[in-house]
Amino acid sequence: MNIQITKTDKSRISEVDFDNLEFGKMFSDHMIDMEFKDGKWGAPEIKPYEKISFHPSMHALHYGQSVFEGMKAYYVDDETVNLFRLDDHHERISNSSRRMCIPEMDKEAFISSIKELIKLDHKWVPKTAGHSLYLRPFVFASQEYIAARAASEYRFIAITSPVAAYYKEGFNPVSLTTSENFVRAVKGGTGEAKAAGNYGGSFLPAQQAQEAGYTQIIWLDAKEHKYVEEVGTMNIFFLIGDTLVTPKLGGTVLPGITRRSVIALAKEWGVNVEERRISIDEVFEADASGDLKEVFGSGTAAVISPVGLIHHEGKNVTLDQENIGPFAKKMYDEITGIQYGKIEDRHGWTYPVKVK
Repeated sequence: MNIQITKTDKSRISEVDFDNLEFGKMFSDHMIDMEFKDGKWGAPEIKPYEKISFHPSMHALHYGQSVFEGMKAYYVDDETVNLFRLDDHHERISNSSRRMCIPEMDKEAFISSIKELIKLDHKWVPKTAGHSLYLRPFVFASQEYIAARAASEYRFIAITSPVAAYYKEGFNPVSLTTSENFVRAVKGGTGEAKAAGNYGGSFLPAQQAQEAGYTQIIWLDAKEHKYVEEVGTMNIFFLIGDTLVTPKLGGTVLPGITRRSVIALAKEWGVNVEERRISIDEVFEADASGDLKEVFGSGTAAVISPVGLIHHEGKNVTLDQENIGPFAKKMYDEITGIQYGKIEDRHGWTYPVKVK
C-alpha cells in the first residue's frame, strides 16, 4: 500500500496534560486524508493535523451524507500498541457507507493507513490504565453540489485523540430515562448505520434528559414505544436471573463492536444469551420479582458502563448506584485485559502495532 507520509515540523504533545484528559478535546499531531473522485478512491495520505477548507455548497452540509466510526488504540508496552477488532470496524463503516450511498473504501487502505498513523503518533497513546487513544475515522460528501441526490466526490479523514473516561461519572453507574416524545430510529431508516444525523437528532432529547438529572436516554421502539432498543451512546444488556438479554438487531439498533464482544465472551463462559425483544415493562417486572441482577451498557467509548437507575413514566428501577455489578466488572476486566494485552487474545480481536 502506497501511503504518502508528511510529518509535522513541531509536535503539540507537550501541550497535553495526560493526567487530566477530557474526551475529544485534544487531537494528535497527524491525520489520514483520502479523496474519492472520478469514480475511485485515491491513495491515503498521512499529514499534520490541520484545519480543512470547504465551500458553502459542500454537499454534506446540506444533506448529511456522512458516516463515521469510533475505535481505540491501547498501550501495551513501549514497543506495542493494540488496536481492537479493526476489521469489524471496517465492515461496519462499509455497511454504513452503503446505507448512505457512499462509496466503500478498500479494506487494506483503511487498515494499513490506520496502522501507519498509530506508528507515527504512538507517543500520544496514554499509558494510564483505563485511558486510550480514541480514533475517529469519518467519510463525508465533499462535492460542491446542492441537489438532493448522492454526491460524486467524498473525503475520508481519520483523527485521533488521547482520552480518559467517556462519562463524567467515570466507572460509576449511570442513570437512564425513557423519552415520551422522541424516538431514535424506525424500521427502514438509518438506525443500524453509524450516520452522523442519527446523533444530531438525539441531542435535544439527551439534553432534556440531562437537565432532568439523568445521564442518557434509553430508547424505546418507534412503533409501539414499549420495547427497549439501545442507549444514546451504547448498546444495553440486562442480566435477568442467569440469562443475559440484549435487544436484537433488526435495522433500528446499532450493531456495536463491543456488543458483539460481550455476547461472544458470555457464551464462552457458559452464560445463556438471548438477543430478542425486551419491553420496558419486562424490565420493571424483573426488578419487582428480584430477577433483575444487573444492567449495563457497552460501547467503544465507555467499554462497559454500569446502569444504576432506569426511569420510565414516573417509576424507577433502582440498582446499585455506587458500584459496578460483578458480571459487568468481569466483562470489563476481560475485554480491557485483551485490549491492553494483559489477557491472552483467544479470538484474534487485537491488531498489535509494533511502534519500535
